[in-house]
Amino acid sequence: MATLVTPDQHSSSRPRPFPAPVASAWGRPRTRRHNIGEFARGAQFVVDTRDQAPDLFVDASTTNWRALTERDVGTPYRVEKWARSRLEFEAREGHPLPVLEGWRRFNQAFHQFFLLDVPEAQAAARKELGDAIAKFDVFGAEEALEDIVRLTVWNRIQRVEDAVWDPRGKRALFAGLDVKKPRILFLGAADGYEAMQLAAMYPGGEIVLVDYDAFCATDRFGKFPLDYPFLGLDPSTGHARVWYRDEMPIHFEVSDIRDLTYGREFDVVVSIGLLEHFPDAHKAECIEMHRRFLKPGGYVVMTTPRNQFKTRAFYNLMADWMNHGYRELMDVRQMGRYCYANGLEIMRAGVIKAHNGLVMQLR
Repeated sequence: MATLVTPDQHSSSRPRPFPAPVASAWGRPRTRRHNIGEFARGAQFVVDTRDQAPDLFVDASTTNWRALTERDVGTPYRVEKWARSRLEFEAREGHPLPVLEGWRRFNQAFHQFFLLDVPEAQAAARKELGDAIAKFDVFGAEEALEDIVRLTVWNRIQRVEDAVWDPRGKRALFAGLDVKKPRILFLGAADGYEAMQLAAMYPGGEIVLVDYDAFCATDRFGKFPLDYPFLGLDPSTGHARVWYRDEMPIHFEVSDIRDLTYGREFDVVVSIGLLEHFPDAHKAECIEMHRRFLKPGGYVVMTTPRNQFKTRAFYNLMADWMNHGYRELMDVRQMGRYCYANGLEIMRAGVIKAHNGLVMQLR
């Protein structure tokens, strides 16, 4: 039986099974171009090229960022239900799991969810439950039920709500940038999704993806589905057009952000889910990483996961796959307060399905 591997399976005497056919490719070879206006739920992800408003976009751009205080907005929620592999490492080694190792474990574990043929995995989990019940295997039935719950949650997030990528929400957040043929730098790029969406909307430039985990270059981005469509602009006609990963000029650099040698040469500097990994004492350092590479008049684009019940439940339920390092959940006002206090002028602020989003310039 194929299993979805958690990092603890390498150290625990009793690995945690999770039925999941993960040997198949992510996406399929592209045999045709998608039309504008298509919507379909595939086994792994949603195709959505509808040129219409997002399901959720709450505009918070008129917030008085200068006046916000911690008393007004409170403090972010800290996710502290750790992956078993982290707890086992720290008990064994007597010191905290190194940050880079935690990021590597997260990437390899989380990536497997994207490879799932979700309906097939759900059917496998239901069969496991039936087999366990038939054998009066209480422990096996309990594990199968846990698998069914996790798969139900992932199916809801990825195939029903399309909340991870949320293309229409991201397009609403990224709209209206005054750039032409931009150079886009994505810090902590993982699969590079948002940079590709930006490049589709503002074509003709260049993308530089940066992540210090080589697995992101080889797998999370390197095997990103060639058949996934990004709705954007055709510069030759001014009309909407569908773009694909292999039609974009993309360079992936495996590097620590602090070691980059670029100057202030990028029109857009992006991070998705980076700020929340920095405790307050280091948030200024994180924000400076964005400022350091930005051209005068350029844009910083950031998102972080929302502090909402669904997000808290997700990180607690999926702890063994997700929680290998420091993570906060915040609301858009908390996020904006940090950025404004560190020299960024907030041009647009919004809340989409699973994320807070900010578009900013240097103040």
